[in-house]
Amino acid sequence: MSQQTQIPELDNVGLLRFAWRQLTSMRTALILLLLVGIAAIPGSLVPQRTQNPLQVGQYFKDSPEQARWMDRFYLFDVYGSPWFSAIYILLFVSLIGCVLPRTFEHFKAARALPPVTPKNLSRLEHHETWGPKGNELQLAKDWFKSKRFRVLETNGSISAEKGFTRETGNLFFHLALILILLGISFSSLFGMRGEAIINVGERFVNTSTSYDTLIRGKLFRDSSIPTFMLTADKFVAQYNLETSAPEDYTLDVSLLRDGSTKIEKKTIKVNSPMTIGMTRIYLQANGYAPVVTVRDSKGDVAFQGPVTFLPQDANLRSIGAIKVPDAVPQVGFLGSFLPTYVRDGENGGASAFPKALNPRLLLSVWSGDLGLDSGIPQSVYRLDTSEMAQIGLKGLKPGESYSYEGGSITFEGYVQWVNLNFVADPGKHLALLGGIVAILGLLASLFTRRRRIWIRVGDQVEVAGLAKNAAPGLEVEMQGFVKMLKGEK
Repeated sequence: MSQQTQIPELDNVGLLRFAWRQLTSMRTALILLLLVGIAAIPGSLVPQRTQNPLQVGQYFKDSPEQARWMDRFYLFDVYGSPWFSAIYILLFVSLIGCVLPRTFEHFKAARALPPVTPKNLSRLEHHETWGPKGNELQLAKDWFKSKRFRVLETNGSISAEKGFTRETGNLFFHLALILILLGISFSSLFGMRGEAIINVGERFVNTSTSYDTLIRGKLFRDSSIPTFMLTADKFVAQYNLETSAPEDYTLDVSLLRDGSTKIEKKTIKVNSPMTIGMTRIYLQANGYAPVVTVRDSKGDVAFQGPVTFLPQDANLRSIGAIKVPDAVPQVGFLGSFLPTYVRDGENGGASAFPKALNPRLLLSVWSGDLGLDSGIPQSVYRLDTSEMAQIGLKGLKPGESYSYEGGSITFEGYVQWVNLNFVADPGKHLALLGGIVAILGLLASLFTRRRRIWIRVGDQVEVAGLAKNAAPGLEVEMQGFVKMLKGEK
């Protein structure tokens, strides 16, 4: 009767140990790293609620049922979803559990002496023998010292080893990945990103309500926002006269810090941000804001001031919407601002250069319900004309007016605006340090050769060498070592 071997069942502790070994294996870490890349794909294909809420709202308006199902799977908030966070945390734990034990083992091995000389050197690579002269051990010891080998000297033999930097670089590379993940996590939790469009001549008070868009970290508090007041004094843009390509942007600002009465003059350029505490202010974009005055049928001013238009091409042809809810009936304007106007048969006009050399404002006038009381959020740069009727078309130069049924509009001129990006990124230094360490560790791992050389002196002189992973270069090194011992040139 055959006996069957019964495999004992794992208890809870054994099951946890098995799961931990699987999680902290290098194979699992690589799989999780691949999953992070795959999981990030929907975030680049589907508009995210934190970055483009208007487009997300349009999704719900166009396909409400599909949008609801997508929202259930957090496709509009991929990077804050439970499943993406789970992959990210598992990768973090896997790397720590995989790399830290290897680091401690490598630290002990790096301080240990080389292994003793094997009894049978003839089985190793580059083995040679010859008759002794009497001073081979001292010559070998001096040579190893000059080449920075670690040396273990025993009776009549020397064991030397070099190239531990290869393993050190490999471990530093993986430790740097943990440092990068820590930096990214720290920035995601405690950082913020905000954008604000400021017209030249206007003031910006740094409070949470002053931003056009503000993305906070999970643990970021509004009390962490530094208090200051910024005034955009002057903006100068330089363009290539032949290609219209931008050559330089310069923004001069006046800065008043909290608790100070001294106004500081600062300059912001595209690659030269201004730093206030942990917050950096970047000059991101620029454009034009036509200044208009809208009057109703009685001649009273219903709207007056600059309206931000968004650039559409390299020559800053800009489009925007002017909404006047206080007029009776309500009126809206769809406009195109052309900094350097030239005639265009298809579109009625185009811009030939980004600077305002011949500005022109092309307007389409609409009358009716603007839909501002419907409760549905609207973009300030678009006009919903579904409940409105077109009542006029006109192109205006600065100072010109256009009268339509129910009122008039005057194109007073224009001001330039700048888009400033405010970034508090407390983990960037950790991520930068991790990136530098990762590159250095990778270089050390790729270009360092680990090898061992032995010499035994008895009736004969025996030498042999061994390169780990068959790394090239040992043969040339052994030839130089043997020639030195034999006294050959």
